[in-house]
Amino acid sequence: MLLYTAELKRPMSEPLSQKKAAVEDLLDKLALTSCRSVKIGNPLEKGISGGQAKRTNIGIALITNPRVLFLDEPTSGLDSFTSNEVMTAVKGLTHGGVTIVATIHSPTAYAFSLFDSLTMLIRGKVVYFGQTGPAATDYITNLHNQHGDSLLGPNPQQPEAGAASAKLNPAEWMVDLFTQADREGRGAAYADAYNASSLKQENVKATDALAQMCPDLPTSVQAELVTRHETVTPWWWGLKTLVKYRTTRNYSDGAFLGARIGEKLLTGLLILTLYIGIGDDFAPDNYINMTAVLFMWVTMPAYGAASYVPAIVLERSLFTRERNDGLYRVVTYLAAKMFDELAINLIVSVVIAAAAFYAIQLQGSFLLFWLIYFFTLAVGIVLAYFIAALSPSMDVANAALPTYVSTLLFFGGFLITFDKMPPWWKWYSYINPLRYAWTAMMLNHFESQNPSFLGGETILDYYGVAGQNKWHNLGYVVAFFVFFLVCAWAALRFKQHQKR
Repeated sequence: MLLYTAELKRPMSEPLSQKKAAVEDLLDKLALTSCRSVKIGNPLEKGISGGQAKRTNIGIALITNPRVLFLDEPTSGLDSFTSNEVMTAVKGLTHGGVTIVATIHSPTAYAFSLFDSLTMLIRGKVVYFGQTGPAATDYITNLHNQHGDSLLGPNPQQPEAGAASAKLNPAEWMVDLFTQADREGRGAAYADAYNASSLKQENVKATDALAQMCPDLPTSVQAELVTRHETVTPWWWGLKTLVKYRTTRNYSDGAFLGARIGEKLLTGLLILTLYIGIGDDFAPDNYINMTAVLFMWVTMPAYGAASYVPAIVLERSLFTRERNDGLYRVVTYLAAKMFDELAINLIVSVVIAAAAFYAIQLQGSFLLFWLIYFFTLAVGIVLAYFIAALSPSMDVANAALPTYVSTLLFFGGFLITFDKMPPWWKWYSYINPLRYAWTAMMLNHFESQNPSFLGGETILDYYGVAGQNKWHNLGYVVAFFVFFLVCAWAALRFKQHQKR
């Protein structure tokens, strides 16, 4: 994970050997060497420990050698030992010149002692800014001695009453005291007391002195602060890196391959064995069977699209974090996901299409038969991505996708012919990718024979597809792929599900 981040966030001109050296240095500083080859894990698969995960997140932020590092509750969810372990590692980073600014709730006494200075807020207002330890507790004690009931309120937690707590864990004592003050509506009094204190005046003087020491930032620092692009590396480098790390990992994952190959093999085998050898039988009692197999051939990939929903929903938090961190653009992420899916489907679809086409003895062009299957799969993938990106949860996505696909079945031309559709519904058939996929299949199979069907009409006339160009219909399917691909990009780019 650290090397992956280094390749995306450090300059392209930097040799890979230097990036690896930087990663090794971070592993050593953050005490992660022992778990360097362990998977990070996810909600379904156990990986590294909670403390190691926290330190890994810190390492990801440090891979670019920042001057300042902001940490939001780095010890939340950890036991006291692991919290101390994480904060010890964080403290060690300050010796290398990194300024650490962290929010922390209920730190242990040891973790609290590692901080050099402390800022405490009540509803966004500063009630204390200064040194930790005795300086902080003495400040509060002096405030109470000076102001008495105006700060203490009707049910005070006197410093004397909490003396033991203050000595054992001053952070916990201060948090309890200020929380009580906030609940009793006395937070503003503490803020006013701080603003009028000598401590505040000393802090202002110290800040002004620092500002006078460095009135202008050095040119090198100004250059670092200028944001010229959304990411450090260009989109093609991001795509290459995502393929290098993610695609190779996915292609070695049995669960990833099984969900994408198993379903297609099963449905392909079912259709093949159920309709084997009927494709060259143009007897009238076999027409329905042939039209049915062609319809099922373009329908099954649409339902199979459900297996691609988790690829977006389960990765949402990771995608949001990495995008906000400037690792890649949305178009890079989507292109990498499509490469993952289309590369494997390109091979699988050829094998399954060839087996079905020749075993069933279908007529016409095998190339068109395969291309329709492949691009129908592709439409299903980007449709799943689009719906998953819009949906707030897996449950919503899993309900929305099959519902939409089911509506498409009714307007594909097989369950009800185009000329029998009510005028108020016929428009829906024109925005149905299955209509054009099935029309191309029908033309490909029947145009050389086009036998008579019902009422003296040929079968292509009966279904309302006669006179059309099968390659043009393939082009319409490709157009739907492009349309849903753009929709998936827009949903990933603009739809925000996480507020923090």
